[in-house]
Amino acid sequence: MKKAKNILDVNNIAKAVLGLAVVLVLVALVLVFSRHFGTSFSESDDEYKSIVVVASGDTLSKLLTEQGFSNAQVLDIAKVLKNEADITSLRANSDKIEFVRADEKAPVSKVVIVPSPWRQIEITCDADGQWQCQQIDIKPDTRVVYRQGEILDGDSFYLAGGRAGIPDGILAEVYDLLAFEMDFERDVRAGQKFSVLYEENFADGKKVDNGRVLAIQFEALRGNVKMYRFKTDDGKVGYYDENGNGAIKSLKRTPINNAKVTSSFSNRRKHPVLGYTRAHKGVDFRASTGTPIPAAGAGRVVARGYNSGHGNYIKLRHNASYETLYAHMSRFAKGVVVGTTVKQGQTIGYVGSTGLSTGPHLHYEIIKDGKHVNPMTVKLPAISNLGKKDKERFLEYRKILDDGIEHLSEHPEWFIQL
Repeated sequence: MKKAKNILDVNNIAKAVLGLAVVLVLVALVLVFSRHFGTSFSESDDEYKSIVVVASGDTLSKLLTEQGFSNAQVLDIAKVLKNEADITSLRANSDKIEFVRADEKAPVSKVVIVPSPWRQIEITCDADGQWQCQQIDIKPDTRVVYRQGEILDGDSFYLAGGRAGIPDGILAEVYDLLAFEMDFERDVRAGQKFSVLYEENFADGKKVDNGRVLAIQFEALRGNVKMYRFKTDDGKVGYYDENGNGAIKSLKRTPINNAKVTSSFSNRRKHPVLGYTRAHKGVDFRASTGTPIPAAGAGRVVARGYNSGHGNYIKLRHNASYETLYAHMSRFAKGVVVGTTVKQGQTIGYVGSTGLSTGPHLHYEIIKDGKHVNPMTVKLPAISNLGKKDKERFLEYRKILDDGIEHLSEHPEWFIQL
């Protein structure tokens, strides 16, 4: 779509819906369209501008002195940059400095520092000789792209995603989101298809970084998983299924991403150390010693200690119904003690092989209403669902995303320009 300005911003849904038909027709035109921000400065008849790219060994003092600044002026500018822009050093082969003069021989009247593609610092001298600092945020040239892939024999999700052209950082975020619904060790099969709609940020026509994941689809064993990113009226951002129900569950099925399941939940399992059959009340994930163990959900530490079976273990209480337990830790995370409140994803300990264990792994349990349940099959509650008003807006917004996905799936070389 050519400059579909704010079409994916929920505050502009009404306008976007009205213009959607026209906008979709213009998608192909964006292939040769680009915009320039921040580091591209136009020359004017009454100003002389020179741009210096910071090189190895350059300092602010050196560069300013070369432009005719006195030592006192250099100190004043350095102080302003430190106090008002939090800039204390320059990065070689990255930062740029622009010096502006009335003409080629005039003293510098303005210094422009570009420490990142999205930030610009302007230093000017007022009538009293005092240097003033102004920070300018540069809006990126954001483009929405669509990538789709398929799991082949012997594939992992990461391998298939890389082959589809999805960047590593986006893949990691998608993996983390899908881990609320899927067990990547057992639920991934050849023939499954998946897709991701996400943002790429450009400056001066060059890609700088990736933005937000806007939509995900995965043909999982339990059904087609869909997630859409949406901001509610009160400013909260979350991921929701196609009906507007919360897609992020209160607990993750697999706390450690990409860890192999070595032993499943079972009412009868021969214990590898004790040698006799008894219930295995959790799932074991193989991981190397020292691997961080994140909390599967937000909660409070209700137990932390050592016993002969679990070794070093931690138990979290998440609400009136759910608790989780993490066992065989090599050590606990600093500051995580009984009574500590933890966030979902916060490191609470590290993988080890303490207690009755034949090798480093995480033993993970979910306890629901006092009874152990299978983490891989239990139906987990969503963190939140949308209210009536937000849901109406979401359904309109989802239609816009779905229409964009339909067109981009037919033309993967296209992109939507925001």
